[in-house]
Amino acid sequence: MKQGSGVMAAAVKSLLGALSRVATPSYGAAVTAAAAARMSQGWAPLVTSVRHRYHWQKMEKGPLLRNYGEKEPLHNKGLLPHMEHHKRLPIPLFRPKNNWAEKRALFGQNDYIDILGPGNLHPTKTAYSVPAWLRGFKGNEYQMLLRKKKIQH
Repeated sequence: MKQGSGVMAAAVKSLLGALSRVATPSYGAAVTAAAAARMSQGWAPLVTSVRHRYHWQKMEKGPLLRNYGEKEPLHNKGLLPHMEHHKRLPIPLFRPKNNWAEKRALFGQNDYIDILGPGNLHPTKTAYSVPAWLRGFKGNEYQMLLRKKKIQH
């Protein structure tokens, strides 16, 4: 058995030697020479380094420290209000909105006036809160400024 493996190793050496002579770059020759040296020693398993083989070994070291030295400006734990300088932050008082204020009560009153109305009104003419030079305008900024100048002067 030993003689057969010796013959095989000699054959591999001669093949690798021939390959190293064919390989033009010196790096290729060095790689093939290293491979030949490994083959002459016999089979060796590939060894990789592992920090922790088991999870419990990793847990023995304690929790992983992240962002060490940084101080988080936001407090993201617990319910509001948060604590700042050992004082509670003030909660604003609840003040309900007046739903019947003029701007809320009349919001959208003329949206469908052109469809449901008598037919002589257009939505651009009912836009009371928009300046006259901007009502129904479509164009670029230069055209808008010309229109504003013409209407206001």
